[in-house]
Amino acid sequence: MEYWDIYDSEKQRTGRKMARNDWHMVPGEYHLTVLGAVMRPDGKYLITKRRDDKEWAPGSWEIPGGGVTAGEESADAVVREIREETGIDVSDAAGGFVFTYKRTNPEEQNNYFVDVYKFVKDFDESDVRVQESEVAGYRLADADEIRDLGRQGIFMHYSSIKDIFDK
Repeated sequence: MEYWDIYDSEKQRTGRKMARNDWHMVPGEYHLTVLGAVMRPDGKYLITKRRDDKEWAPGSWEIPGGGVTAGEESADAVVREIREETGIDVSDAAGGFVFTYKRTNPEEQNNYFVDVYKFVKDFDESDVRVQESEVAGYRLADADEIRDLGRQGIFMHYSSIKDIFDK
C-alpha cells in the first residue's frame, strides 16, 4: 500500500502518514502533490489526456503529476511522475520549481498542496511512451492551445497553473 506524508498548514511534515487517497483528513492536515510542465525549446508543451476511467476529470487534458509518497521529496516526485507517465526524463532538464498552491476542502476531507514545476527539454515525439494505465494519449500544444482547453474547462488545474504557460 502506498502512503503519503501528512503536512500541516505551513507545509511542514507532521511525522504522520496517510494511505493514498484515504480522504479522512481533519482541518489543518494536508497531503502534497506535484505537477510538472515539460516544454520543448520550440515552445510546445507535452500534455496528456486522462483515461476515461479516472475518478477525477476523466478525459481531461493535463500536465503530468501525482502524489508525493511518504519520505519522498517533491523534486524527486515530479521527475518520477513525468518519467512514469510520459517516458521523458527531466532530471537533467533546465528549469524546476515555480510555485506552490494550496487547497482546503473540508467537505471532501481532501486538503492538499501542489508544487508546480516547469522544465525545458528538447525531445522528440518518438521519445514519448505514455503509461497506458494512466494516460489515454498525448499531444504537443503551445500556450494558446492550452489556454483554449482551459477556457473549455477540459484542462485540469488550469486556473491554478495557467501562469506557467506565460513564462
